[in-house]
Amino acid sequence: MAADGLIEPVVNAAIVLVALLNLLCGYRAVRGPTVPDRVVALDAIATNVVAIAVLFAIKTDRPLFVTVSLVLAIIAFLSTVAVAKFVTEGDIIVTQE
Repeated sequence: MAADGLIEPVVNAAIVLVALLNLLCGYRAVRGPTVPDRVVALDAIATNVVAIAVLFAIKTDRPLFVTVSLVLAIIAFLSTVAVAKFVTEGDIIVTQE
């Protein structure tokens, strides 16, 4: 019973903390000195958004947000792989001759 009353303030504090981390990552994405720094910052932002969705699912007791966070994680992973390949090779799709 005591844990039920403790979960909501902890989840609220975690949402605020992750949102602040998102702001810091946004700063790095805008001011990053190199392209890989910006890519890592965007990946961290995507991870933080997934964390916010899961925390919101816990807070509101709606499991739909967990499904949404899984889809966001998959999209973020694929976009990170695509951007990393573009940065390293200069092209995303390479045709074999």
